Amino acid sequence: MTYTVDFTNVSTTGLESSPVADALAGLRANEARYFKNKYDHVFTVEAASKQKSTIDWVHRILREERDLVIESKPLEATEFEVENFKMAYVFYESGLSINVMYSTDGPSKRAVGFKLSDGMDVPAELETRFKFARQKSKLAGTIRGSYFVIKGEY
Repeated sequence: MTYTVDFTNVSTTGLESSPVADALAGLRANEARYFKNKYDHVFTVEAASKQKSTIDWVHRILREERDLVIESKPLEATEFEVENFKMAYVFYESGLSINVMYSTDGPSKRAVGFKLSDGMDVPAELETRFKFARQKSKLAGTIRGSYFVIKGEY
């Protein structure tokens, strides 16, 4: 079932099994607000079981670009296009959110972003490989984030 993320009334729908469900819901709502304000896009997600191809695409990029395998279970994902970008998001049980921004008109803007929900530890597979900057959010508390540039074609 598709769930439209409400950034006014934040809900943990679909994220209940996460130990940081409230913070992860705030992080998801923060992303929904960004896309609504910047692109007038309504941010929707589906259960991971319904978004297998999206999750496989994200995991392939992680594996081939940085030899990364995420240990946490994916809970939800989404894929959509805005302007000239293919976007994909995967929200994990640990509180991790991974997004892929993939420019469709050339490699100039292609990246993978990691965001950590407030209260979660940095996953072991990312801990020694990335430095995380902090950002305050009214919806999500303190978000820690990092990214890398995609070099290959996917």
